[in-house]
Amino acid sequence: MNDAAKDAAQKVEKDLTAVKNEIAHLSQQIADAVSALAAAAQDQGRRGLRQARANVDQAVSGASDRAGAVAGAAQDAASSVADALAEAIQERPVAAVALAMGVGFLVGLAWRR
Repeated sequence: MNDAAKDAAQKVEKDLTAVKNEIAHLSQQIADAVSALAAAAQDQGRRGLRQARANVDQAVSGASDRAGAVAGAAQDAASSVADALAEAIQERPVAAVALAMGVGFLVGLAWRR
């Protein structure tokens, strides 16, 4: 081969080596970018999970507080009814016994059917 052809071949070989190096460099940059993106997505997912847990904890706490308030109100109402019933029995014992017998009779009839 003549010198011009050898120089051209060497230049092409040098260019190919440079292209290979650039491709390797770009591949590394892409891998780094993907790793950074994965880390960011993981961090975002963790923050979302923490926020969801906090929201669930808050909702459960609120529901527990409301259930406690409802239970307290029901207990107060039951106590009030029991007090009123005890007072009515003390004021009219005969009427209370008659009422209890009537309710018992009706329950007995309903139970028989």
